[in-house]
Amino acid sequence: MLSLLPSRLPSIIQTTKIKTLLLCSSHFLSPMAQLIRTEANHSSAHRHQNVVVMRHGDRIDNFEPRWIKNASRPWDPPLVEEGRVRAFCTGAKLRSDLGFPVHRVFVSPFIRCVETAVQVVTVLAAIETPSLGKYGQPLPVDPSKLKVSIEYGLCEMLNKEAIRGDVAPKDGNWGFNIPELEAKFPESMVDRTVERVYKELPQWGESVMDARSRYANVVQALADKYPTENLLLVTHGEGVGTSITAFLEGATVYEAEYCAYSKLRRPINDQSPTAGKFEVLTNIGQTGLSYSLSL
Repeated sequence: MLSLLPSRLPSIIQTTKIKTLLLCSSHFLSPMAQLIRTEANHSSAHRHQNVVVMRHGDRIDNFEPRWIKNASRPWDPPLVEEGRVRAFCTGAKLRSDLGFPVHRVFVSPFIRCVETAVQVVTVLAAIETPSLGKYGQPLPVDPSKLKVSIEYGLCEMLNKEAIRGDVAPKDGNWGFNIPELEAKFPESMVDRTVERVYKELPQWGESVMDARSRYANVVQALADKYPTENLLLVTHGEGVGTSITAFLEGATVYEAEYCAYSKLRRPINDQSPTAGKFEVLTNIGQTGLSYSLSL
Protein backbone atom coordinates (compact mmCIF):
# COMPACT_ATOMS: atom_id res chain seq x y z
CA MET A 1 0.00 0.00 0.00
CA LEU A 2 1.28 3.48 -0.79
CA SER A 3 2.64 5.69 1.94
CA LEU A 4 0.19 8.39 2.98
CA LEU A 5 2.60 10.78 4.60
CA PRO A 6 1.58 13.94 6.48
CA SER A 7 3.49 16.05 3.95
CA ARG A 8 6.56 16.08 6.19
CA LEU A 9 4.93 18.75 8.33
CA PRO A 10 6.75 19.78 11.53
CA SER A 11 5.09 19.16 14.86
CA ILE A 12 4.72 22.82 15.75
CA ILE A 13 1.37 23.87 14.31
CA GLN A 14 2.05 27.60 14.05
CA THR A 15 5.34 27.02 12.24
CA THR A 16 3.54 24.70 9.85
CA LYS A 17 0.88 27.29 9.07
CA ILE A 18 3.49 29.95 8.32
CA LYS A 19 5.44 27.63 6.04
CA THR A 20 2.25 26.54 4.29
CA LEU A 21 1.27 30.15 3.67
CA LEU A 22 4.70 30.95 2.25
CA LEU A 23 4.66 27.92 -0.03
CA CYS A 24 1.17 28.80 -1.24
CA SER A 25 1.88 32.41 -2.10
CA SER A 26 3.25 31.55 -5.54
CA HIS A 27 -0.08 30.01 -6.62
CA PHE A 28 -1.96 33.31 -6.74
CA LEU A 29 -1.67 34.85 -10.21
CA SER A 30 -3.04 38.12 -11.47
CA PRO A 31 -6.28 37.95 -13.52
CA MET A 32 -4.33 38.84 -16.69
CA ALA A 33 -1.79 36.07 -16.10
CA GLN A 34 -4.61 33.58 -15.64
CA LEU A 35 -6.36 34.78 -18.78
CA ILE A 36 -3.19 34.38 -20.86
CA ARG A 37 -2.58 30.89 -19.50
CA THR A 38 -6.20 29.82 -20.04
CA GLU A 39 -6.29 31.14 -23.60
CA ALA A 40 -3.01 29.40 -24.37
CA ASN A 41 -4.55 26.08 -23.39
CA HIS A 42 -8.04 26.65 -24.77
CA SER A 43 -7.37 25.07 -28.14
CA SER A 44 -6.48 21.73 -26.55
CA ALA A 45 -8.98 21.87 -23.69
CA HIS A 46 -12.05 21.71 -25.90
CA ARG A 47 -10.85 18.48 -27.56
CA HIS A 48 -10.16 16.62 -24.34
CA GLN A 49 -11.84 15.66 -21.12
CA ASN A 50 -9.73 16.36 -18.04
CA VAL A 51 -10.06 14.64 -14.68
CA VAL A 52 -8.19 15.79 -11.55
CA VAL A 53 -8.08 13.39 -8.60
CA MET A 54 -7.07 15.03 -5.32
CA ARG A 55 -6.33 13.91 -1.77
CA HIS A 56 -7.77 15.74 1.23
CA GLY A 57 -5.78 18.12 3.44
CA ASP A 58 -4.10 17.63 6.80
CA ARG A 59 -6.30 15.62 9.19
CA ILE A 60 -6.50 16.46 12.87
CA ASP A 61 -5.75 13.01 14.32
CA ASN A 62 -2.26 13.04 12.81
CA PHE A 63 -1.43 16.20 14.77
CA GLU A 64 -3.53 15.88 17.90
CA PRO A 65 -3.49 12.18 18.82
CA ARG A 66 -5.68 12.75 21.87
CA TRP A 67 -8.47 14.08 19.65
CA ILE A 68 -9.75 10.54 19.07
CA LYS A 69 -10.29 9.91 22.78
CA ASN A 70 -13.15 12.42 23.08
CA ALA A 71 -14.40 12.43 19.47
CA SER A 72 -18.00 11.42 18.83
CA ARG A 73 -16.98 10.23 15.34
CA PRO A 74 -13.36 9.08 15.76
CA TRP A 75 -13.39 7.43 12.32
CA ASP A 76 -14.12 10.75 10.61
CA PRO A 77 -11.46 13.32 11.59
CA PRO A 78 -11.81 16.87 10.24
CA LEU A 79 -8.97 19.04 8.98
CA VAL A 80 -6.66 21.05 11.15
CA GLU A 81 -6.34 24.74 10.29
CA GLU A 82 -3.29 24.30 8.10
CA GLY A 83 -5.18 21.59 6.24
CA ARG A 84 -7.78 24.15 5.25
CA VAL A 85 -5.04 26.61 4.31
CA ARG A 86 -3.36 23.96 2.17
CA ALA A 87 -6.67 23.16 0.46
CA PHE A 88 -7.31 26.86 -0.23
CA CYS A 89 -3.84 27.23 -1.73
CA THR A 90 -4.21 24.07 -3.79
CA GLY A 91 -7.45 25.48 -5.15
CA ALA A 92 -5.49 28.58 -6.17
CA LYS A 93 -2.86 26.40 -7.83
CA LEU A 94 -5.53 24.52 -9.78
CA ARG A 95 -7.19 27.76 -10.81
CA SER A 96 -3.93 29.25 -12.07
CA ASP A 97 -2.21 26.18 -13.50
CA LEU A 98 -4.78 23.83 -15.01
CA GLY A 99 -5.60 25.88 -18.09
CA PHE A 100 -9.14 24.52 -18.29
CA PRO A 101 -12.33 25.02 -16.25
CA VAL A 102 -13.59 22.44 -13.78
CA HIS A 103 -17.28 21.79 -14.41
CA ARG A 104 -18.12 19.19 -11.76
CA VAL A 105 -16.68 18.22 -8.39
CA PHE A 106 -17.36 14.85 -6.74
CA VAL A 107 -16.44 14.37 -3.09
CA SER A 108 -16.01 11.52 -0.62
CA PRO A 109 -18.49 11.82 2.28
CA PHE A 110 -15.72 11.85 4.88
CA ILE A 111 -15.57 15.28 6.50
CA ARG A 112 -11.88 15.85 5.73
CA CYS A 113 -12.67 15.54 2.03
CA VAL A 114 -15.75 17.75 2.27
CA GLU A 115 -13.81 20.47 4.12
CA THR A 116 -11.04 20.22 1.53
CA ALA A 117 -13.50 20.50 -1.34
CA VAL A 118 -15.23 23.51 0.24
CA GLN A 119 -11.97 25.46 0.16
CA VAL A 120 -11.07 24.35 -3.35
CA VAL A 121 -14.44 25.05 -5.00
CA THR A 122 -14.69 28.42 -3.28
CA VAL A 123 -11.43 29.45 -4.93
CA LEU A 124 -12.35 27.92 -8.29
CA ALA A 125 -15.76 29.61 -8.37
CA ALA A 126 -14.70 32.94 -6.87
CA ILE A 127 -15.91 35.88 -8.94
CA GLU A 128 -12.62 37.70 -8.50
CA THR A 129 -9.20 36.09 -8.35
CA PRO A 130 -8.67 35.45 -4.63
CA SER A 131 -5.50 36.51 -2.89
CA LEU A 132 -3.91 34.60 -0.04
CA GLY A 133 -5.03 37.37 2.28
CA LYS A 134 -8.64 36.44 1.52
CA TYR A 135 -8.30 33.05 3.20
CA GLY A 136 -10.87 32.70 5.96
CA GLN A 137 -12.99 35.55 4.64
CA PRO A 138 -16.29 35.19 2.77
CA LEU A 139 -15.63 35.12 -0.97
CA PRO A 140 -18.37 35.98 -3.49
CA VAL A 141 -18.70 33.01 -5.84
CA ASP A 142 -20.52 32.30 -9.07
CA PRO A 143 -22.37 29.00 -8.40
CA SER A 144 -22.96 28.53 -12.12
CA LYS A 145 -19.25 27.88 -12.66
CA LEU A 146 -19.35 24.35 -11.27
CA LYS A 147 -21.54 21.85 -9.47
CA VAL A 148 -20.74 19.63 -6.49
CA SER A 149 -22.02 16.18 -5.50
CA ILE A 150 -21.21 13.61 -2.82
CA GLU A 151 -20.07 10.23 -4.20
CA TYR A 152 -19.86 7.18 -1.92
CA GLY A 153 -17.47 5.44 -4.31
CA LEU A 154 -14.76 7.98 -3.43
CA CYS A 155 -14.85 7.14 0.28
CA GLU A 156 -11.90 5.94 2.35
CA MET A 157 -10.94 2.28 2.23
CA LEU A 158 -13.23 0.64 4.76
CA ASN A 159 -10.71 -1.71 6.30
CA LYS A 160 -8.11 -1.84 9.05
CA GLU A 161 -5.43 -0.71 6.61
CA ALA A 162 -6.98 2.76 6.61
CA ILE A 163 -9.15 2.92 9.76
CA ARG A 164 -8.20 1.33 13.05
CA GLY A 165 -10.57 -1.45 14.04
CA ASP A 166 -11.12 0.04 17.51
CA VAL A 167 -12.13 3.34 15.89
CA ALA A 168 -14.59 2.07 13.27
CA PRO A 169 -18.29 2.18 14.29
CA LYS A 170 -19.22 -1.07 16.07
CA ASP A 171 -22.71 -1.14 14.55
CA GLY A 172 -21.48 -0.54 11.02
CA ASN A 173 -23.33 2.80 10.81
CA TRP A 174 -20.92 5.44 9.57
CA GLY A 175 -23.50 8.14 10.19
CA PHE A 176 -22.93 10.38 7.19
CA ASN A 177 -25.54 13.14 7.15
CA ILE A 178 -25.52 14.03 3.45
CA PRO A 179 -27.77 17.14 3.65
CA GLU A 180 -25.54 18.46 6.45
CA LEU A 181 -22.42 17.86 4.38
CA GLU A 182 -23.97 19.47 1.30
CA ALA A 183 -24.89 22.54 3.34
CA LYS A 184 -21.20 23.29 3.89
CA PHE A 185 -20.78 24.27 0.23
CA PRO A 186 -21.68 27.68 -1.21
CA GLU A 187 -25.39 28.08 -1.78
CA SER A 188 -26.78 26.77 -5.09
CA MET A 189 -23.55 24.95 -5.93
CA VAL A 190 -24.72 21.45 -4.93
CA ASP A 191 -26.35 19.31 -7.60
CA ARG A 192 -28.73 16.98 -5.75
CA THR A 193 -30.12 15.50 -8.95
CA VAL A 194 -26.97 13.50 -9.68
CA GLU A 195 -27.37 9.73 -9.37
CA ARG A 196 -24.42 8.28 -7.49
CA VAL A 197 -22.24 5.62 -9.08
CA TYR A 198 -22.18 3.81 -5.74
CA LYS A 199 -25.58 3.90 -4.09
CA GLU A 200 -24.16 2.92 -0.70
CA LEU A 201 -20.87 2.60 1.13
CA PRO A 202 -18.71 -0.50 0.73
CA GLN A 203 -18.93 -3.14 3.43
CA TRP A 204 -16.42 -2.94 6.26
CA GLY A 205 -13.47 -5.23 5.61
CA GLU A 206 -13.05 -4.64 1.89
CA SER A 207 -9.60 -5.66 0.70
CA VAL A 208 -7.03 -3.17 -0.53
CA MET A 209 -7.36 -4.63 -4.02
CA ASP A 210 -11.15 -4.28 -3.91
CA ALA A 211 -10.79 -0.66 -2.81
CA ARG A 212 -8.36 0.06 -5.63
CA SER A 213 -10.76 -1.55 -8.10
CA ARG A 214 -13.55 0.64 -6.69
CA TYR A 215 -11.50 3.81 -7.10
CA ALA A 216 -10.56 2.96 -10.69
CA ASN A 217 -14.17 2.12 -11.48
CA VAL A 218 -15.60 5.33 -10.05
CA VAL A 219 -13.08 7.51 -11.92
CA GLN A 220 -13.97 5.79 -15.20
CA ALA A 221 -17.71 5.75 -14.50
CA LEU A 222 -17.94 9.44 -13.61
CA ALA A 223 -15.86 10.40 -16.63
CA ASP A 224 -18.07 8.30 -18.91
CA LYS A 225 -21.18 9.81 -17.36
CA TYR A 226 -20.00 13.37 -18.09
CA PRO A 227 -17.71 12.99 -21.12
CA THR A 228 -17.87 16.63 -22.18
CA GLU A 229 -17.13 18.03 -18.72
CA ASN A 230 -13.90 18.38 -16.75
CA LEU A 231 -14.05 16.76 -13.33
CA LEU A 232 -12.38 17.18 -9.94
CA LEU A 233 -12.62 14.19 -7.59
CA VAL A 234 -11.73 14.80 -3.94
CA THR A 235 -10.90 11.53 -2.25
CA HIS A 236 -8.26 9.75 -0.16
CA GLY A 237 -4.63 8.83 -0.65
CA GLU A 238 -5.26 5.36 -2.00
CA GLY A 239 -7.75 6.78 -4.48
CA VAL A 240 -5.24 9.29 -5.79
CA GLY A 241 -2.60 6.60 -6.07
CA THR A 242 -5.00 4.36 -7.97
CA SER A 243 -5.69 7.15 -10.45
CA ILE A 244 -2.05 6.81 -11.46
CA THR A 245 -1.59 3.03 -11.37
CA ALA A 246 -4.89 2.26 -13.10
CA PHE A 247 -4.09 4.44 -16.10
CA LEU A 248 -0.29 4.31 -16.32
CA GLU A 249 1.15 0.88 -17.01
CA GLY A 250 4.04 -0.11 -14.80
CA ALA A 251 3.51 2.70 -12.27
CA THR A 252 3.97 2.16 -8.55
CA VAL A 253 2.89 5.03 -6.30
CA TYR A 254 4.72 5.20 -2.97
CA GLU A 255 3.79 8.63 -1.61
CA ALA A 256 0.73 10.87 -1.74
CA GLU A 257 1.09 14.05 0.30
CA TYR A 258 -1.84 15.99 1.66
CA CYS A 259 -3.69 17.73 -1.19
CA ALA A 260 -1.63 15.82 -3.74
CA TYR A 261 -3.41 15.40 -7.06
CA SER A 262 -3.15 13.62 -10.36
CA LYS A 263 -4.17 14.89 -13.78
CA LEU A 264 -5.75 12.63 -16.37
CA ARG A 265 -6.77 13.51 -19.91
CA ARG A 266 -8.45 11.69 -22.78
CA PRO A 267 -9.58 12.75 -26.24
CA ILE A 268 -13.29 13.16 -26.90
CA ASN A 269 -15.13 13.31 -30.19
CA ASP A 270 -18.45 15.12 -30.47
CA GLN A 271 -19.32 12.89 -33.43
CA SER A 272 -18.75 9.65 -31.51
CA PRO A 273 -20.08 8.38 -28.17
CA THR A 274 -16.77 6.62 -27.51
CA ALA A 275 -13.97 8.54 -25.81
CA GLY A 276 -10.30 7.64 -25.97
CA LYS A 277 -8.16 6.18 -23.20
CA PHE A 278 -6.89 8.29 -20.34
CA GLU A 279 -3.29 9.39 -20.22
CA VAL A 280 -1.60 10.49 -17.01
CA LEU A 281 -0.21 14.02 -17.22
CA THR A 282 1.19 14.17 -13.69
CA ASN A 283 4.97 14.35 -13.57
CA ILE A 284 6.73 12.71 -10.65
CA GLY A 285 6.93 15.01 -7.63
CA GLN A 286 5.22 18.04 -9.18
CA THR A 287 1.83 17.79 -7.46
CA GLY A 288 2.69 15.94 -4.26
CA LEU A 289 2.72 12.47 -5.84
CA SER A 290 5.80 10.29 -6.04
CA TYR A 291 5.84 7.15 -8.16
CA SER A 292 8.17 4.96 -10.14
CA LEU A 293 7.86 3.20 -13.48
CA SER A 294 9.02 -0.34 -14.12
CA LEU A 295 11.43 -0.79 -16.99
